[in-house]
Amino acid sequence: MAAPTLSAPPTGPPEDGWKHTGVRVIPKESLDSATAQTPGMSRAAAINFDRVGAQHIWAGTVTIEANAKTGAHHHGHLESVIYVLKGRARLRWGEKLEYVAEAGPGDFIFVPPYVPHQEINALEDEKLECVLMRSDGEAIAVNLPDLEVAEKPEGIAWVDPTHKWLPAGLTIVKPSEEGRDHSHEHGNHTYTHERGPDHSHLHTHTH
Repeated sequence: MAAPTLSAPPTGPPEDGWKHTGVRVIPKESLDSATAQTPGMSRAAAINFDRVGAQHIWAGTVTIEANAKTGAHHHGHLESVIYVLKGRARLRWGEKLEYVAEAGPGDFIFVPPYVPHQEINALEDEKLECVLMRSDGEAIAVNLPDLEVAEKPEGIAWVDPTHKWLPAGLTIVKPSEEGRDHSHEHGNHTYTHERGPDHSHLHTHTH
């Protein structure tokens, strides 16, 4: 796969010395709902090309009313990241939306390009509020109204590929107050990671 094209670094500051072309803060009351929409959900754009000149990202908010759900859709070649602020999200995906997982406040959701999916508010009495980011400044939403939907989706739990060495079903224990070590418990085994004064990592395994 070819590496993405990166913008050339500036040879000097712009004419305004970055005054209006540098950092931008978009107030929450200034979000723009005139963006691609999917039935059952309300999107509002904060960051895009038209508003701030963003060339490689789109960012905004998503709200789904209590006990509501979107139609099936995908976002073309774009990658999407959803961060749950409030409520509980239930995501279905697949060619027949045959897979399902849930996310709560503080959880991240990654949606790869072209994956048919559906967002559902899993709560009957609370709005679902999220922050949404995409990998391009444009907004793409391809609605799939004729998608055949499976009756009973299969629950899928994410497995971190960067920690495959950990046994399945591991419980993560919070770091110590000093933030220098942490441990993982699994049955009668404890896996401890200590950070030395030189920032090296020590790994021990006890029964």
